[in-house]
Amino acid sequence: MSDADHPQSSGVMGAGTDDTPASGVSRSVTSSQTGPHDDLERQLRRHAQAPFAKPIADYNRDAFDQVTERMAAVDRPLILDSGCGTGDSSRLLARRYPGHWVIGVDRSADRLSRQRADTPPNCLLVRADLVDFWRLARQAGWTPERHYLLYPNPEPKPRHLKRRFHAHPVFPSVVALGGRFESRSNWRVYVQELALALEFHGRTARIEPVEDDEPPMTPFERKYRASGQPLWRLISDG
Repeated sequence: MSDADHPQSSGVMGAGTDDTPASGVSRSVTSSQTGPHDDLERQLRRHAQAPFAKPIADYNRDAFDQVTERMAAVDRPLILDSGCGTGDSSRLLARRYPGHWVIGVDRSADRLSRQRADTPPNCLLVRADLVDFWRLARQAGWTPERHYLLYPNPEPKPRHLKRRFHAHPVFPSVVALGGRFESRSNWRVYVQELALALEFHGRTARIEPVEDDEPPMTPFERKYRASGQPLWRLISDG
């Protein structure tokens, strides 16, 4: 979540060339932290006391405006796929919910350039930074029916707690968007902390394993499963 690799331009992406999904053996998350961080509640209280006031970058505002313009053409309920990577999860969701807009957001031009040729017309992929995009969505009054955050970087070193989305000052904006929220991770501590953060903001959450018979939603999920790692899902119905 550092600013060093923010894109210099953003925009809504169309269908592109095919690419081979992630494969091979993946190592499990290793960390000296074996349970929720002792400093998590202090961070949550601190961020709840004052709004996150960092200026929003122009390229993220431009990307958001492009998405809003595309969505205005057809009135549909909204599903948000935050950190969509190559967009495989967004395409899956768009096929599963053909009457919805599915907006996949990722800041990596490289990942988004690996788009498949079968992007459904109700799926829009946008290159933008989530920290800005979430705040813009909140300001615009977006109310997604569903919000997915699948396999975010867990930042497992204890000293990097502040880099985790739920311990970042943007998290109140994420909660304010509402809707059914689902996150998945191969590090159980991450979803445990996320559940605590949601409960701090008045939302209930449950944690359960991702079953092996479910179709993988992302290349990471396919890779982790092939490596025999246990996968965890957090669900908050609002």
